[in-house]
Amino acid sequence: MELRQLLKELEADGTLTRIKREVDPHLEIANIISALNESPVLFDKVKGSDFPLFAGIVSSRETISRGTGTTKEKLLFRLAKALRSPKKPKVVKKPPCQENVTKDVDLSKFPLLYHLKGDGGRYTTATVAIINDPDTGPNACYHRLMQIGKKTATGRLIEHRQTWNTYHKVKDDLPVSICIGNKTAVLVAASISPAPGVDELSIANALEETPVAKCITNDLLVPANSEIVLEGRITKERNREGPFVDLTGTRDYERQEPVFVIDMITHRNNALYQAILAGGVEHQLLMGMPREPTIYDEVSKVCTCKNVLMTKGGGSWLHTIVQIIKKKEDDGKKAIEKAFVGHKSLKNVLVVDDDIDIYDMDAVEKAIATRFQPDKDVVILSNQTGSSLDPSAKHEKGKKTITSKMGLDATLPLNADRSKYEVVKYGKVKLDIEEDYR
Repeated sequence: MELRQLLKELEADGTLTRIKREVDPHLEIANIISALNESPVLFDKVKGSDFPLFAGIVSSRETISRGTGTTKEKLLFRLAKALRSPKKPKVVKKPPCQENVTKDVDLSKFPLLYHLKGDGGRYTTATVAIINDPDTGPNACYHRLMQIGKKTATGRLIEHRQTWNTYHKVKDDLPVSICIGNKTAVLVAASISPAPGVDELSIANALEETPVAKCITNDLLVPANSEIVLEGRITKERNREGPFVDLTGTRDYERQEPVFVIDMITHRNNALYQAILAGGVEHQLLMGMPREPTIYDEVSKVCTCKNVLMTKGGGSWLHTIVQIIKKKEDDGKKAIEKAFVGHKSLKNVLVVDDDIDIYDMDAVEKAIATRFQPDKDVVILSNQTGSSLDPSAKHEKGKKTITSKMGLDATLPLNADRSKYEVVKYGKVKLDIEEDYR
């Protein structure tokens, strides 16, 4: 579903909150978004900007499913199918994203948010960056940008990820286009980390028809219906970036990062600016949920995988629950091994049987309490490459993060008497306390 249609439908059924009074991008908007639990919201008037701002369209699995034309129960399999079978998008010549062209770049005219006291500056967060690697082709991913001038910003490039690798591969400036205000299919696809050479916009197009258009100042292809596109370059110059809150809700420290120079801005008529709260629900879902199909595909190679959930308590990045239909005694251990392959930043994996509701954390904990024995059902891996987002891991400048990892096999033995594990349920009755028990 296209972005504007989704916002229209969300407002029509009361899911979206519309705020018509003027609001301040300095602290106030972020606090309002947080107070609304990141549910869909549209701010009509933003102080100092002519662009309305929206947030919250990927704040729940229900809204993500709605935006991609499926259901919560089928979302994982829809993503897995698109990941396996990308579809090259159609290129259009007169895209909506180029209805307005601005060469006199001034980022201050856009409602970049100052989220929290202590932030390094005003940030863009819902920013899908498009680059092209000379060897592997186009790549769409997220890079937060901190404004440092009218047409400049510093961007966080995570070491040894695609953009970082490409940036260090080329000698000159690296062309980049930053897309702000995108439909759900683009937002989700840009979060997936497929194998090099797989274009994320082809994954978006497999989820839902997503035409692209060639930029004006470079040869990059961007979603034709993006609300705003910042065309520019990642230079070899470096400047301060941060502090800023990261995925786990902890504050990321200040670094020296590459400077992005914006050469041109194009946007739709009546363009809408999009924001995502750093460390919030949308951030976590966009980071973690697209890892579920990659874990699912890997686990499915060794056993029957039924479902995967990146948990909120693990920052939707460090912990996962894998649900399997156990057919062999070592299926649980094999699932643990493959889950770490499916998402290399995982720290802890829990494997449960198919009768456990993985969305019910009480049921999950009960599985650990009644189906897991620490002396035989735990897998410990030491000195593993871990996530830079884990503050408890070992971090050394210029080196990969090192951590230990754990897998818990909370599945029943194949010869177990399942009747001993069934939770009793009382029958339902209609009661009128006043009539029946007075």
